[in-house]
Amino acid sequence: MVLASFPLCDVTEDDLTQNPRFCKLLVLLAQHMDRTGLTASLKAELEKTEQNLQSQRRQWLRTEVLHRGLQEMIQDHHVRKAHVTEPPDQNMFHETMEKCLLVAQCVRQLDPSSATNEEQPFVFGLTPRHVKELTPPDKDVQRMRRALPKQLENHLRQKCLHLLSYYQPECETESEGLKTVKLSHLSALLDKEKTRAESLRGTCRENAVLLQRQSQVYLCELMKCIQLLQTLILDHRLKIQTDLDRSKLDYLEGKCELVLQKLKAETVEVQLDTYTPDSISAHRKIREKLEAELKACRAEKQAAELKLTSFEILGKEFKALADEYCRLRSEIENKKWALAELTHVKS
Repeated sequence: MVLASFPLCDVTEDDLTQNPRFCKLLVLLAQHMDRTGLTASLKAELEKTEQNLQSQRRQWLRTEVLHRGLQEMIQDHHVRKAHVTEPPDQNMFHETMEKCLLVAQCVRQLDPSSATNEEQPFVFGLTPRHVKELTPPDKDVQRMRRALPKQLENHLRQKCLHLLSYYQPECETESEGLKTVKLSHLSALLDKEKTRAESLRGTCRENAVLLQRQSQVYLCELMKCIQLLQTLILDHRLKIQTDLDRSKLDYLEGKCELVLQKLKAETVEVQLDTYTPDSISAHRKIREKLEAELKACRAEKQAAELKLTSFEILGKEFKALADEYCRLRSEIENKKWALAELTHVKS
């Protein structure tokens, strides 16, 4: 009940439970304030002020609509006058109305007493009395005032018909009576369109907020997917790299065995041959070739050792690989020793 009385306050049930005195204070305030935080007297004064403001606004709008309608009539007259010849009475009517509007506007600009209490200096020494002397004769003014309501009504009717044709283009070919009936429902139609536009605007705002939230959720999920994909790629790469290193060690082991077998065969051939200059030269070439192959094997073994060292820091899952590496290294050392012995015997 307390939270319902203060919807703008960011307070929870736990806050009220933990602070009973604060809850009591809110109960007392709810008896003197409404849901917006205004007291009864202040709310009544605010409503009265708003009603006065709305009344003043409606009065200003009526005056503004009338003034703009008269200006549009004058503009239409000038446009028609440039294309066709207007009757003399129409020319007199619009010229008199235009002069009256200009005089009234100048008088208002020269006499700001209605808007402020301060006296303003006159422009070029002109006073409202000087400007009023330019008012058309009373006879023309009276004739203009008698014809003005009918002319203004016709002008507003034409504007309403244009507006109706905009919303319902099919009514262009209809009769005047049917157009008049539709004009009587035009205000309701416009209110309906306005309500629909406001509803769509509110829906657009809600959709924009929802889209922003969904975009944030989508980005978060996308980041999680990217991290998961990176983890999978790293794990797969580590497993594949381990298999590749094992295959390379097997290759080096086989190559070393092949070199040792080749050395044994060549040693047997050396023991069977006589020590002639040609045989000594051939033996030197064989030794240089074997030393080059041994150097290449050492370089490949060193590269494999560096890669294995980079993977030893990754954890227990590489223990088996490390043991296998130690075994292969021991075998390589033994075969290096055998190769050195064979080389020594040949020399």
